[in-house]
Amino acid sequence: MLARRELSEAQIRQRLTRRSHTTDSIEAAIERLKAERAIDDVRVAGAIARTETNIRRRGRLRVIRQIEAAGISSSIARRAANEVFEDIDSDALLTAALEKRLRGRDTVDEQTARRLYRYLITQGFDAHRVRTAVQAIMTRR
Repeated sequence: MLARRELSEAQIRQRLTRRSHTTDSIEAAIERLKAERAIDDVRVAGAIARTETNIRRRGRLRVIRQIEAAGISSSIARRAANEVFEDIDSDALLTAALEKRLRGRDTVDEQTARRLYRYLITQGFDAHRVRTAVQAIMTRR
C-alpha cells in the first residue's frame, strides 16, 4: 500500500479494515509501521499540502480540508499548510488558478464572474482576495 504514495495512519487503518483484517492485527501493523517510520502523519500532511498547492493550485482552506480528509488532525493540517504557504505567494497562486480557469479570455460577463468567484472559493482561496481579483478582470472590459 505504501509503495505508490504516502498514506496517513487513518487511511492505512481504513484499508486494512476493508480487507477484513482483525483489530489486533491492524494495531500491530500500525505500531510496526510507526516504529519503522514508514507512516508519519506530519510527513503525509506536508506531501498533500505541496501537491495541492504546486500541482493543483489550491488555496489554504482547501489544502487544510484535503489533509483533514486524509484522516489527519486539524492541528497538523494547519501546521503543514502554514509551512507550505510561507514559501508561496498566495496572490500569485490565486492568479494562476484564475488564469487557468479563464483559458486566455481577457474579459468576462457577470454570470462568468459569479462562476469564477464560486469556483475560486471552493478551491480554498480567501473571499476578499477572490472578489478583488474577479473585479479586476471585470474592469478590464
